[in-house]
Amino acid sequence: MRILIVTAGSRGDVAPFTGLGQRLRQAGHHVAIAAHERFAGLVRDSGLEHRTLPGDPVELVRARTAAPSPEAAHAVFAAYLDELGDGVVAATAAGTDMLLTAFGPAPLSRLVAEGFGIPSMGVYLAPGVPTREFPPPGWPGTGDDNLAAGREVLARSGSLYADVSRRLRAHFDLPEGRQRDDLGGRQRDARTAAGPVDDWPICHGFSPSVVPRPADWPANVQVTGYWWPAPAPDWQPPALLTDFLSAGPPPVFIGFGSMTSEHERLQAAVAVAVKRAGVRAVVQSGWAELGAAGDDTLLVGDVPHEWLFPRMAAVVHHAGAGTAAAGLRAGVPAVPVPVLVDQPFWAARLHALGVAPAPLPMHELTADTLTDALRSCLDRPAYRAHATDLAQRIRAEDGAGEVLRLLASASDAP
Repeated sequence: MRILIVTAGSRGDVAPFTGLGQRLRQAGHHVAIAAHERFAGLVRDSGLEHRTLPGDPVELVRARTAAPSPEAAHAVFAAYLDELGDGVVAATAAGTDMLLTAFGPAPLSRLVAEGFGIPSMGVYLAPGVPTREFPPPGWPGTGDDNLAAGREVLARSGSLYADVSRRLRAHFDLPEGRQRDDLGGRQRDARTAAGPVDDWPICHGFSPSVVPRPADWPANVQVTGYWWPAPAPDWQPPALLTDFLSAGPPPVFIGFGSMTSEHERLQAAVAVAVKRAGVRAVVQSGWAELGAAGDDTLLVGDVPHEWLFPRMAAVVHHAGAGTAAAGLRAGVPAVPVPVLVDQPFWAARLHALGVAPAPLPMHELTADTLTDALRSCLDRPAYRAHATDLAQRIRAEDGAGEVLRLLASASDAP
């Protein structure tokens, strides 16, 4: 079977699907990943076909940040979605029997699959289905009605996709019809179908030990366990890194992944905090282009987290889904510094699981607050003990294998 995985966003939105794709290929399927061009090498190095989606996530973030008004920012994102819709059509037309889609492009991917008459399935890296048990990722605050908040998030998401979805429906000559929302019996426009509609299957690629499957999710929505990025072929750590690691006690990792803002402020705060906390540090430059300062700091680019994190005393990161998962897998405590979207959700989970101190939101990060968070993380052995226990449970799971099982049944129904 020819399987297409559609995902859009940062590296963390792509990397987990390389490992899932490899597992699907090993089961006899031809697997392609549709992602932005900057991730073509990541996909191809995993032995998978890459199909290009238009747009550059770095430029999108910068353009929306620089927009002079909310209306202008919305226009930038609308233009991006319009291009993305055409990209999903082209990627699917290149030969697809089954389409798997990440949450971000899900409204477009499911519609395109319907247009081509092929089955589809959601493959989400964060909870994407409303539940009474917790607020949806990205929701600003908590409330008494988590289910209503989840539906509101889906409705807002659907409104962003309305224009391109309408155009694609016309392209495929699909009816506008309305479909039943399984999560409460209300009717909802199919154009907002980022969540479960009818019996559309959705797999969530995180551990039930990290986020237990809510009891009110319908049977078509599952939590499978993590999908780990494919190992980088023939990767070897540079001598500069191995020499630094062997020259002293385990350092802390500091990196903020795809977050791009406040470069100078972050770099200054990190440099001072490392010195005040009395630690050594491996600093990942990332999209924020952080630098290193001092003999006890080493600057690195992309280094596989599965290799690096187990060698760290702690990991300081933006609490993106993939980075948070890598830290949990490594069994090391964390200092979560969330910024936006689902990051506050994962940061709160790390704290609730006992593997991290309270989240330190990026806008509150200073040399003083980061110093305090580092010392709190390192001075309490309970954080590492909880992390070690949780890592053992996570490593015993087979998330990709569960997707294979669910895929067999999903491919039988459009």
